[in-house]
Amino acid sequence: MASSLTKDSVTPGTPGSEKTFFGHPRGLATLFMTEMWERFSYYGMKALLAVYLLSGGPGAGKGSMGGGLAMDVATTTMIVAVYSAMVYLLAMPGGWLGDRVWGPRKTVTIAAVTIMSGHLVLALPGGQAPFFAGLALVAAGSGLLKANISTMVGHLYDGPDDPRRDGGFTIFYMGINAGAFFAPLAIGTVGQEVNWHLGFGMAAVGMAIGLAAFLLGTRNLSPQSSVVPKPLAAEERAAWLRKGLAWLIAAGVFYGVVGFTGHFTLNWAMIPLTVIGLIIPAGVLVRIKRDKELSVTEQSKMTGYIWFFVAAAVFWMIYDQGASTVQAFGEGKAAGSLLGFDFPSSWYQSLNPLFIMALAPVFAFVWVWLNRNGKEPSTIVKFSMGLVLIGVSFFFFLIPLGMAADGTSVSPMWLVGIYFIQTVGELCLSPVGLSVTTKMAPAKYASQMMGVWFLAVTAGDSVTGLLSNPAIAGVDLSGTPAVFGEAALAALAGFAVWMYRRKVKSLMGDVR
Repeated sequence: MASSLTKDSVTPGTPGSEKTFFGHPRGLATLFMTEMWERFSYYGMKALLAVYLLSGGPGAGKGSMGGGLAMDVATTTMIVAVYSAMVYLLAMPGGWLGDRVWGPRKTVTIAAVTIMSGHLVLALPGGQAPFFAGLALVAAGSGLLKANISTMVGHLYDGPDDPRRDGGFTIFYMGINAGAFFAPLAIGTVGQEVNWHLGFGMAAVGMAIGLAAFLLGTRNLSPQSSVVPKPLAAEERAAWLRKGLAWLIAAGVFYGVVGFTGHFTLNWAMIPLTVIGLIIPAGVLVRIKRDKELSVTEQSKMTGYIWFFVAAAVFWMIYDQGASTVQAFGEGKAAGSLLGFDFPSSWYQSLNPLFIMALAPVFAFVWVWLNRNGKEPSTIVKFSMGLVLIGVSFFFFLIPLGMAADGTSVSPMWLVGIYFIQTVGELCLSPVGLSVTTKMAPAKYASQMMGVWFLAVTAGDSVTGLLSNPAIAGVDLSGTPAVFGEAALAALAGFAVWMYRRKVKSLMGDVR
């Protein structure tokens, strides 16, 4: 999106008050560019992730370039799921570091450097070692950045009642989707058609541009973004450092022994991470729910919120397979051309952000129009709609799965249909989930609940990781029985939420 700077006057003292960005504080342009390029690097690498893992293996397409890690679809699905789970899990400690140690601005700088380093490591040849090291760095950096950069957008405005605030976040999220849309087209093409590692290197360049934009534009940001809101006392800092080093040394010694004795396999990392991805979300919800300082009303709202959390975990478990199970199908069993135009399978990952940008304004208009006519669906009904639609997307997936069973290459339009239905479901559930999280949060946990919402993604992806792991459940998530089972699960979950809507509504109190 092209920037538009004017000299419209704004409230004196607002950061960047001498110029504006689409009528907003000029610092929004800095954060817009940073986030757009960070998402360009993130989604560009993610578009290559499944096809790189499959390349040279049994799930690769007929025209696969080779040179990848030659893994099967089950292992690929597991790795993609665990990676995504860790990105969202690490958003909580990322937010904590911003609040207690570095402040949002410094945390975002460290995050950008970490992400760029991860992509550079991915760009190194050498097989699995640099690949997993780079993946870990990107996940850690993305977790650090995710919560803090959104916080900095909020700092640009004069409190939550600033009339420009919602519009500012809308522009900011357009940057996310713009970066996500162009990344597979650019990085995916270079990675699949020229060289995998050059593609990963392009992702590093994208993050470097984002970092440069951030550093050059920091003067336009709110001074509040440099403040550590709740700094750790010296004793607390020392205690956290001791605990962190102790866990790091213990893990290093344990995995060192496993490695040197020749027993290390991928599952020594994958299984603990997926288990952690289930235990931590459950533990966080239980801790908040059992807090005796919460009022009766807050306890009731948390009980109601758990319904939304579980529903969201089911949704994201299926939705995020768009980058693994569905992507693998597109790579191996869908034609690589449409209307005579050849394209790499990584381009499928541009469909969701394209549909988001096209449909989000339509949904916003429809909800407002229905509201004016007294017919807007409730939060609970929108959630059930999202779940049913994600189930419908996998019922729809069964058709091309059946067509390709005899080795026939199906039309890419089947995948376009899957991603379209999933995006419609996302627009029913995701924005509503963010809103209901802030509304139902107990006052004591107001700043932490957004991280709790992200943990629903972690939980859903961790279930996918465990199901697809041959050493645990060994479910073939790309097979017809599993796809049907997941579709039915989502549809039944959506129906259950709708059936119990009055009970959930009573638990929500005054939240609508």
